[in-house]
Amino acid sequence: MSEHKSTITLEIELDENKVPEKMYWSAPDGGINKSEAKAFLLSVWDEESEDTLRIDLWTKDMKVDNMKRFFHQTLVSMADSLERATQEDKMAGDLRDFCDHFAEKLLKEE
Repeated sequence: MSEHKSTITLEIELDENKVPEKMYWSAPDGGINKSEAKAFLLSVWDEESEDTLRIDLWTKDMKVDNMKRFFHQTLVSMADSLERATQEDKMAGDLRDFCDHFAEKLLKEE
């Protein structure tokens, strides 16, 4: 078993209604220490249930236009990850085509 461990930390400041006001993340191995974030999407694969568990949070002052760009960029990065992890070049390309469509429809309103 490996002796080395890496930690990623999320810190969420909530208002009285438990709505995120400020969010910070740290990844010491990557040189990130309490960097502010306006939104994050965390997906974890649960082997036992063969299901994806997730947490989606954003601060109450996250701008809608930024949220749209955040979703678009997340989808593009998922296509890249799909290609790297599975070598499914065609499906990754199809997802990128959808990302282009998504951007055209959602981001044109800005």
